Amino acid sequence: MYLHRPWFPSQDGESELFIGEWMQSRGIRDQIFLATKYTNSPAIRDPNVAQKIQFSGNSLKSMHLGIEGSLKRLNTSYIDLFYLMQALHGLVLSRKVLYLGISDAPAWVVTKANQYARDHALTQFSVYQGMWSILERSFERDIIPMARDEGIALAPWAVLAGGKIRSDAEEERRRQSGEKGRAYYNGTHWERTEDQINDCKALEKVAVEVGAKSIGAVAIAYVLHKTTFVFPIIGGRGVENLLENIEALDIALTDKHLKFLDSVAPLDLGFPHNFIGDGLSTAMFNNANGHPAYWPAAKPISPAH
Repeated sequence: MYLHRPWFPSQDGESELFIGEWMQSRGIRDQIFLATKYTNSPAIRDPNVAQKIQFSGNSLKSMHLGIEGSLKRLNTSYIDLFYLMQALHGLVLSRKVLYLGISDAPAWVVTKANQYARDHALTQFSVYQGMWSILERSFERDIIPMARDEGIALAPWAVLAGGKIRSDAEEERRRQSGEKGRAYYNGTHWERTEDQINDCKALEKVAVEVGAKSIGAVAIAYVLHKTTFVFPIIGGRGVENLLENIEALDIALTDKHLKFLDSVAPLDLGFPHNFIGDGLSTAMFNNANGHPAYWPAAKPISPAH
């Protein structure tokens, strides 16, 4: 269970309070795999805290305040997975944290940090969290190959692209009602681009083929089937979004489905990937010298099987 705390200032750690109360009332803490993070301040709107800068950033003090605050709000003595912007082995040694994760960092930073950890007998990052969806696939360029090589799991956020994965009918309904949608990520417009509309139509086609009720569920199943050890972060504003998350577990996509969805809006890998390949298939430079064959990569285990 991942707590999106407090990345957006409006939450101020409330999600940790809710989950802590929920776990305590049921006596199920040890049955839950709990993940949280620090960096942004939970005291950003607290009038009793004047020096708010002490609660933000990646300093040791911010980390100390962050973990202690999370433990208090969650009413627990330990966190299973702690997302850090810099690896700090001491929390693992103290058993306040069991595993370390990193979020939204370049691939080279993760590999360098993990190599440093290996060289100095420290705890490595076990999970990478970042933005990934069928509408935003740049994650596949460097992050997925890095994770495959490092043997770490992936926890993508914005798998439903901030609500932009929807049908033409739904978008027109929002336009007519004035409901519109979220201006998602970096000030983009709430309406979909032409490429995003084409992706959504492709999801509709696959949904019909696999008998899915929603294209959102197919979009989640898409990332689950793309590579190994993918654990999407549950998102959404309503119950229907939660149901889409659950329905995705019953969807089995074939390689044919994945190739079709990828082909609608192909990802430009850019140099050097389009020159020497991505390690899973051949490219121009290799093909000019012979007929190389690659050992097949490990396949993800489909939740539907």
